[in-house]
Amino acid sequence: MAEAIQKKLQSELEKYQQLQKDVSKSMSARQKLEAQLTENNIVKEELALLDIQNTVYKLIGPVLVKQDLDEAKATVSKRLEYINGEIQRYETLLKEMERKSEQHREVLSSLQHVNIFCRPSGLSRPRVNYAR
Repeated sequence: MAEAIQKKLQSELEKYQQLQKDVSKSMSARQKLEAQLTENNIVKEELALLDIQNTVYKLIGPVLVKQDLDEAKATVSKRLEYINGEIQRYETLLKEMERKSEQHREVLSSLQHVNIFCRPSGLSRPRVNYAR
């Protein structure tokens, strides 16, 4: 019985560790999205300062291509909508992962307690020598 509990404990620990890796990756992706959001907000502010007489260029590969101001503003707005949607998606995903992580911690804790009590009686507590 103790061996089965030990295997279950190991399995749950591996799942928990993988979940923590996934949380880390998701947080990293969300941080990149936040940086893109900031950058695109700056672009939107700069485009708002321009009028029709100004020329706007878009970098496509190694070439600068002339772009209509309204088209540039629309493109940036769509990009901002997309980035905000992705950030919301990652926030939802991270909340779900945190919920699962808490469940795994609870299962691990209970399995550790069960594992301690299922040890042979001579191994359940470390022996302490109080003699000096």
